[in-house]
Amino acid sequence: MISDETAYRRYLAGEEKAADLLVEKYGDPLTLYINGYLKDMHEAEDLMIEAFSQIFAKDRPITGAGAFKAYLYKTARNLALRHRKKHRHSFLRFEELDFEPQSDVLADTELSRRERSRQLYDALEKLKVEYREALYLVYFEDMSYRNAATVMNQSEGQITKLVYRGKQSLKTILEREGFTYADE
Repeated sequence: MISDETAYRRYLAGEEKAADLLVEKYGDPLTLYINGYLKDMHEAEDLMIEAFSQIFAKDRPITGAGAFKAYLYKTARNLALRHRKKHRHSFLRFEELDFEPQSDVLADTELSRRERSRQLYDALEKLKVEYREALYLVYFEDMSYRNAATVMNQSEGQITKLVYRGKQSLKTILEREGFTYADE
């Protein structure tokens, strides 16, 4: 598997399929990320396409592991913030995945998992926006602290603090609401 940065360079060199690889890899997750800002999946899809278009339109200084993803998400974030400013929406709602259990045991397990996920997502909604976004980028998008810092226009140290404080706040909210941990 080639790196994102290599695929980007190949696209710029004229290899159209390299762009398809990047869009296939990041299109859906990026749309969900943008939708967190907009709460409108159709607009999020449009902005996802716009984010890729801006990056593919001209050669950008994208080098280093994870740099393409960080640059892409930063571009999308800026587009979403501009759009949201025009339309005055709030940030990040998560959507649950559909799952059809194959047996009663799986149904009970899946019901329990969904309830725990709902509790987690409800608690995430109660966090400060900065905490929620930092946690989302680091844990849901699997970004490094450095790349999350790039996306959020923060220093790596600030992201470290946001993630730490976000986890502490999330734990407090969950405990206050009676959340039980899986290993208890």
